Amino acid sequence: MKLNIDFLKKLLIGKSIPRPSSGTLSGHAAGEPFDKLVYRIIKDKYPKNTYRQYEYLNMLFISNPTVTDYDGRVALIKPSSLSYLLSRGEKATVEWTITNQFQEKQNDTADIIVVSDDCLVIVDVKTYNQKKKGQPPNIISAFKLANMCDLMIKDNQFNSHSIIYVEVWWEEKRATLECTDIYIKELFKAHPNKLYVNWAAALQIQFHVKTLDQSYKGNVKEWCNEYLKHFTCEAKKRSKSMISKFVKPFLLNGN
Repeated sequence: MKLNIDFLKKLLIGKSIPRPSSGTLSGHAAGEPFDKLVYRIIKDKYPKNTYRQYEYLNMLFISNPTVTDYDGRVALIKPSSLSYLLSRGEKATVEWTITNQFQEKQNDTADIIVVSDDCLVIVDVKTYNQKKKGQPPNIISAFKLANMCDLMIKDNQFNSHSIIYVEVWWEEKRATLECTDIYIKELFKAHPNKLYVNWAAALQIQFHVKTLDQSYKGNVKEWCNEYLKHFTCEAKKRSKSMISKFVKPFLLNGN
């Protein structure tokens, strides 16, 4: 599915949300209301195909009431690369019932899921206070992305899903936060070897969506292979640095 969500720019820029009651404007407190607003707008456009991640999992399990074991429920999410990205833990999956359904988790891979024609589009919403300069946000674990690519290659499945990032820029206007701009980029259009991995921040890939390169011309299979080369090369560099700094100085003591 080629999902075009450029309509968000027309419907969101200039719109305001109430200032968080907690008073804080950092992180999740400011981001969640814009995330939910983006979700509502996309759901208005695609009402039968749009879910939060937990809603999507609940829908699958409700639609397959005879599947109750862990392996069977995980297998409902196809292919394995998507199952890896979206599945909950074994205990939570086994204990799921119609009266004990999944709730939203802050660390869900997808903020929004749009499904059509056996293709699933993961939409991840980021927010940015344009009055404050800071390091780019955590986007996704580089290790998680490597595992996803590895599974896609092993299964030879490259058309099952795509990942879109939406960055909402906002500024404070007294009692409200106003959306001033929106940037929409696709992960598989970014050059894999240009993705920055912050090894000191839980191996997180970090970037501002606004600056994400979109000039990659290869297909998704090529993207996956190039990303794995990039990730393993960066890991080797990191391991050499760690050995040099934390191992070799102490080998002189006979350790």
